[in-house]
Amino acid sequence: MPSLGADMEHGKIVEWLVKPGDYVRRGDLVAVVDTDKTVMDVESFQEGVVADLLVEIGETVPVGTPLARITQTPAEVGPPSPGPPPRPPSAQAPPAAQATTVQGAPPAGQTTTVQAAPPIAPPARHLAHRLGVDTGRIHGTGKGGAITRADVEHAVAARPPRAGRVRSSPRARRLAAELGVELSSVPGTGPEGAVTVEDVQRAAAHPVGESVPEGAPAPEAAALAATEAPRAEPPAEPPAPEAPAEEQPSAARERVATLRRAIGALMSRSKQTIPHYYLSTTLDLRAAVGWMQSVNAQRPVASRLVPSALLLKAAALAAKDVPEVNGFYLDGAYRPSAAVHLGVAVALRQGGLVAPAIHDADTLPLDVLMEQLRDLVSRARAGRLQRAEMADPTITVTNLGDLGVDSVYGVIYPPQVAMVGFGRVLEQPWAEHGMLGVRAAAIATLSADHRVSDGLRGGRFLARIDELLQKPDEL
Repeated sequence: MPSLGADMEHGKIVEWLVKPGDYVRRGDLVAVVDTDKTVMDVESFQEGVVADLLVEIGETVPVGTPLARITQTPAEVGPPSPGPPPRPPSAQAPPAAQATTVQGAPPAGQTTTVQAAPPIAPPARHLAHRLGVDTGRIHGTGKGGAITRADVEHAVAARPPRAGRVRSSPRARRLAAELGVELSSVPGTGPEGAVTVEDVQRAAAHPVGESVPEGAPAPEAAALAATEAPRAEPPAEPPAPEAPAEEQPSAARERVATLRRAIGALMSRSKQTIPHYYLSTTLDLRAAVGWMQSVNAQRPVASRLVPSALLLKAAALAAKDVPEVNGFYLDGAYRPSAAVHLGVAVALRQGGLVAPAIHDADTLPLDVLMEQLRDLVSRARAGRLQRAEMADPTITVTNLGDLGVDSVYGVIYPPQVAMVGFGRVLEQPWAEHGMLGVRAAAIATLSADHRVSDGLRGGRFLARIDELLQKPDEL
């Protein structure tokens, strides 16, 4: 179980994305883990064949607990060395492990034929898993026969409707199993025909053979919350429509309370162990907003920039120039980071917040950063973040300007050493060279660790953000 954050102590496996016998590469997604804060995808740290899954779905284990056993791939095993024949596999070893673990030469008289799996990049592999496509049956058109994303999409288009794995979310699959609903018989109303939780609830309330009225309501959201506990029988009758927020199921309220406790414990530790100091400045955004408006006037609405993108990019570039705010304080020493992985505070719909990272934010063009920001926020609120996105932030930004907040002073997320805050962009009086005018401005704040930096370096960081925003076309 990897550590997905400084405050994580345990995690629960909610879905395995691989099975014994599957070939995985470093970076491939292998499992979905539920923490006190959110649900995240966990990737493989090595390449090989999955021999055993050591943790059952629904089991909660401490950080550091082995989740699976990955053995050396047959292709990596060299020619057998002379010597006595290897011992037969232990009788206690699972069949999958016996089939995939290569200890040495095969027994005398036995011929082993190994067919290497076609190469496939982690994004294409994850897409194939999500769409229920067997990559072993795909002819790769990429370099060296590699399977590309287009190959996976073509395989999906070529198969008969509803064939293979039914597209659905992990929660929908869990609920279907507990309510005894066959997913292949459920009409999906989600993206590209995916089966949603509401589809499963509606199918449970109206079994196959019954007519389902158009727009019939799905059972109450409480049925979903109750899936945390196994249930042998489906409910005798469909619950009432969803209750107001104050009447939400106790399981949902407890999850929010657990998240709040985790955040509170971490922030308490931060304030107790990190000597914070705080600075603020007012950013002159006249040039940045004017440039953004001229660029947006030539773009469709869906691809227009927002001020947050410019602020985030300026903060990332400034962190690169002032390394004392970009890194980790560990074991009594500061370790600056060569990369700028910008953590972005995201408020969750059910309450609480997470701060996943936009990797290498200082190197991303504004359009790419904007796209990654949208994707990150969407997946954070859907509970599908990846381990690296939660474990890697080197400096975190919180922006409450959209809520009308003028300024925000954050609490540092250990082991990071700085937190940047941005308030709302608004027009205000501005005096320059004895002349009074009106221009767009925003308040930027810095919470920093006095063990690593002081007001001089912190002030330089804020000043650098302002300097960068005066030349927005160079961001």
